[in-house]
Amino acid sequence: MSDDRDNGEAAEVATATLPLDAWHRAKGGRMVEFADYWMPIQYEGIMAEHLWTRENAGLFDVSHMGQLLLSGDGVAEALERLVPGDISALKPGRMRYSLLLADDGGILDDLMITNEGDQFGIVVNGAVKWEDIGHLRESLPDDITLNHNEDYGLLALQGPKAVDALARLVPDAANLVFMQAMPAEWQGHAIGISRSGYTGEDGFEISLPNDALEAFADALCAMEEVKPIGLGARDSLRLEAGLPLYGHDLDPAIDPIEGDLGFAIGKRRREEGGFPGAARILGHLADGAPRKRVGLLVDGKLPVREGARLFDGEDEIGIVTSGGFAPSVGAPIAMGYVPRDHAVPGKPVAAEVRGKRVHCTVAAMPFVPHRYVRKQGG
Repeated sequence: MSDDRDNGEAAEVATATLPLDAWHRAKGGRMVEFADYWMPIQYEGIMAEHLWTRENAGLFDVSHMGQLLLSGDGVAEALERLVPGDISALKPGRMRYSLLLADDGGILDDLMITNEGDQFGIVVNGAVKWEDIGHLRESLPDDITLNHNEDYGLLALQGPKAVDALARLVPDAANLVFMQAMPAEWQGHAIGISRSGYTGEDGFEISLPNDALEAFADALCAMEEVKPIGLGARDSLRLEAGLPLYGHDLDPAIDPIEGDLGFAIGKRRREEGGFPGAARILGHLADGAPRKRVGLLVDGKLPVREGARLFDGEDEIGIVTSGGFAPSVGAPIAMGYVPRDHAVPGKPVAAEVRGKRVHCTVAAMPFVPHRYVRKQGG
């Protein structure tokens, strides 16, 4: 196995740079610290970048994410002891959203798992990738090999024109549908492409060797429909799409049913269990969880942000975990946790913002419909 960290490493870790750090700065990216990396939060402005992605194609650098490779006999079954998805049924070239669970069923991370034929690829969140790697090494059998592929970066091309742009560089990418993946080659480099993303739009994630990232990004951004997009718009896009962000909307105190992620529990797994916290999670699936992640439509123009307390009359009932102005909705929106009897679209609640109560309404998610390209009839 590779990429062990020195246990004597100082607690203070210097902020890392992405392989494309100089590229982002040359493009006018305003860099901020996120997940222990310097990352571009915006180039032209968050609202303009958000709307551009909804109408054209936006290029996001998500190379801070951890790209892991698992191989060995029984790797699918070994993974199923850590996540609630049906990994054994995942066919080559297909991918699945899943959850790394603590012993009590709390969510340690959300992740993407791809069957690459001779191995499984896993993409984990950058903020907790080292914790995930440690947990996987400790929990998986010794004959399962885990490699952290630090020689590859990850780009996300998102938006309705993403397929046209990417197909000029890799024509076969247009044949993929949502949650399919394939190996490919570009200018002699082995790359991986999946039709996936975290904006609610159609799009792709492209895994490339670090030394090919700049040329590939340049080739895309030379196209009139593609612009580089920062973290700010990525956050507002995923919020409109009703997609949770780990460390904000999900954490180890929340289980998949509370997090409104019951779809990530495979049918066979619901019947057989065998994953961490199965008793708690399947109990909540059958009887309802005591609290649930919900969307919130906000009255007025004052954004309701993470940490705002939620009230029903004078009773404090929950908390906002993500929030901000939604450019495509034209109003502030949020998501947060409320008791089960309040998790009903149309239910009024109030958020406390700077000592004032702001009226909100529980809303179904997504706020903006997903536009994934799915298999005909599937």
